[in-house]
Amino acid sequence: MALATALALTACSSSEVAVQEIKSAAAISIEDGGTSSATRVIALANGSAEILVSLGLKPILIGRDIASTEEVLLDIPIVTSGHQVVAENILKLNPDLVLIDDATGPLAAIKTLRENGIKIVQVRQAWTLSDINLKIADIAGAVGAIPAGAALSEKINQSLSEVKKADRKARIAFLYLRGGNSIYLLGGKGSGADSLITAINSVDAGAEFSKDPFTPVSAEVLAELNPDVILVMSKGLASVGGVAGLKALPGVAQTTAGKKGRILAVDDSLLLSFGPRTPDLILQMAASVDELMR
Repeated sequence: MALATALALTACSSSEVAVQEIKSAAAISIEDGGTSSATRVIALANGSAEILVSLGLKPILIGRDIASTEEVLLDIPIVTSGHQVVAENILKLNPDLVLIDDATGPLAAIKTLRENGIKIVQVRQAWTLSDINLKIADIAGAVGAIPAGAALSEKINQSLSEVKKADRKARIAFLYLRGGNSIYLLGGKGSGADSLITAINSVDAGAEFSKDPFTPVSAEVLAELNPDVILVMSKGLASVGGVAGLKALPGVAQTTAGKKGRILAVDDSLLLSFGPRTPDLILQMAASVDELMR
């Protein structure tokens, strides 16, 4: 199990703030996924490649999206350009099934695939822990491995029920950062992070403030919310210049989290994956919050 470790990011002095960073998490899997009705699958839906591997069906996986960065998938070709589907890259692999979700695009590329006779299956997105079962069911059904999907869901549900919560309850604000594009958003109700924060016995400050999944946030609002801990994605943190850059954003330095350096950074492909790695992620988040709140 990969444990959260304190790492100094973009250190500019010997007293630079250290963050708790979660780079990876152990995935739950089943021993034998049985057979599949599909033989050449390209997984573009968020987390679908990871779920196929946990179902024991990696041999049928021939392509993935750029966001699927788990080490076990590194030998599977990326067929997207950035986050955009490139129909030509997919067609040359001759798949018999492509898994997509609402975020997969552009629509013109999906239309091209359908016009070439490729089967496209829409997978429901997961934004809460309870959605994990729905996503697994969609993927298992698409590849003809329904019993394996049920077995994996049962194993994940059991693991989630046994996850240890954080001992020290905290107010946590999830900030979605893309410094290169000057995007600084507060995660609210339905961001996905709110489900994880609740699962570790803490309070999502952003969800208390906004009913929207993501909303621009002013310095005044962030200071008033005054989170104990700020949760970010690792690449987002790097995009603003690390901890020093984060503290320089309007309002951050006025929060308890900013003053005390309580920053939790989670790998981008892991935080909102809602799949086989989620139980271990929650366990690590709870331990990290306990460490930050000491």
